Amino acid sequence: MSQQVNAKSVTRNVGWSVLSKTSTFGLKFVTVPILARLLSPEEFGAVAVALALVQFLAMIGGAGLASALILEPREDEETIHSVFWANLALSFLMAAGLFFWAEPLAGWLGAADAAPLLRLMSLLVPLQLAGDVAYALVARRMQFSKDALWSMMSESLAAIAAVALAIAGFGVVALVIQLFVAGVVRLAGLFFVSRYLPRLRFRLGEVTRLARFSLGLMGSEIANFVTFQSPMVVISRFLGLAEAGAYSAANRFSSIPNQVVLSAVMGVLFPAFSAMMHDRERRSQALMLSTQVTTLLLAPMMFGLWALAEPAMFLLFGPQWAAAWPVLGLLALSKGILTPCSTFIPYLKGAGHGGALFRWAVGRAVVTTAAVAYGAYEGTLVAAMTALCIVNALVLVGYSRLVFSADGTPFLSGFLRAVRPMLMAALMALAVRYALDHVLAPRLPATLQLAAGIALGGILYGVLVLLTERPLLRKLIELARRPKASPALP
Repeated sequence: MSQQVNAKSVTRNVGWSVLSKTSTFGLKFVTVPILARLLSPEEFGAVAVALALVQFLAMIGGAGLASALILEPREDEETIHSVFWANLALSFLMAAGLFFWAEPLAGWLGAADAAPLLRLMSLLVPLQLAGDVAYALVARRMQFSKDALWSMMSESLAAIAAVALAIAGFGVVALVIQLFVAGVVRLAGLFFVSRYLPRLRFRLGEVTRLARFSLGLMGSEIANFVTFQSPMVVISRFLGLAEAGAYSAANRFSSIPNQVVLSAVMGVLFPAFSAMMHDRERRSQALMLSTQVTTLLLAPMMFGLWALAEPAMFLLFGPQWAAAWPVLGLLALSKGILTPCSTFIPYLKGAGHGGALFRWAVGRAVVTTAAVAYGAYEGTLVAAMTALCIVNALVLVGYSRLVFSADGTPFLSGFLRAVRPMLMAALMALAVRYALDHVLAPRLPATLQLAAGIALGGILYGVLVLLTERPLLRKLIELARRPKASPALP
């Protein structure tokens, strides 16, 4: 690792990452409802199904090689260039396969009309993989502050382009152009920040060595991807593109808090935990602190969205989507249940437990896919989302036991400390939902329901946190007050 990892460096990089994600939060908060009003559920569903396949191929193409570069003890130019060309070559092969096999693949996914989109979006595979090596260099150097501006720029320009094209009547093309604009700007930013310039050097032995090392990481990444994307494919096949579009719109909106907090935190924690691989005490303390903090921040957003899903769906997405509010609420609930797990995957990767992570990730992917398929086949989209919530509750317990066992932390005490902020958020959400159903909804329009619910939830959660998390708050205040000491985590 190129720089010393301590509380100050990790906190600073997490701060920059969260800032870059938060800056796009406002745009996505506005643009997703705007696009939902301008486009049909079928158009949302077609792009979502095609994108799921593109992202899956991009993940396979990376083969975990970029993650392996982050764990390398030093930056070797031959190895870095070899990984770049291996990724790029494989990405073009997969893009060609996706282009020529678009029709049968779209039919298998239950979205035959998405074949033209698959052909167009096949170019996203090399576009995404071309930046993997540059991102690995940024991550291992902990240069997230330098990357933040480009991340904000790519998402902002893409969102603006999508809305402008949708208003101009370009329909589903607006969503596709959004992906390409974000990809191109993001790629340019990664190369600029990392100062990486590909050269014609290739050593097969280095690629083979890293590939053997990264098989476990690759397998777990693919399994996690299947977990997150399989509901879209299942819903498309069993319930049709309209229901897939409703799921996609609700999932996009409910995922915004995750994108703001989790994607920023996880990107920093993986190289940080890697640097602490041989220091169990620091690693254990960092695990608990990061888990508590991310749960403290993220859980109230997700459970609060569950409580206010009905007026939020009607107000933000419009009447044509209003009936899908239970889907939005259940998706937010399913994500809220998993908030304590937000640091578990980077911990297992960084601490060298790739084999255990792979086995659990595969099991989770199988159970999640089966549960959603059963709910969709036997009932409706709501039944499928209910099954997802039940599975995620079991996943929370299973992953917690795995991680605390690997860390040497007693399960019960570690689990209770990790989930306590989530339980407070759940109590807050139940109170807000009761107030909404019995007091606010009969008397106020949707706008005031939403505003009153947010205010009430914020006050209740603040009181509950002050009553239950004073030690954690004192620790955070202490860290904030000694910026010059650069103490080791926590």
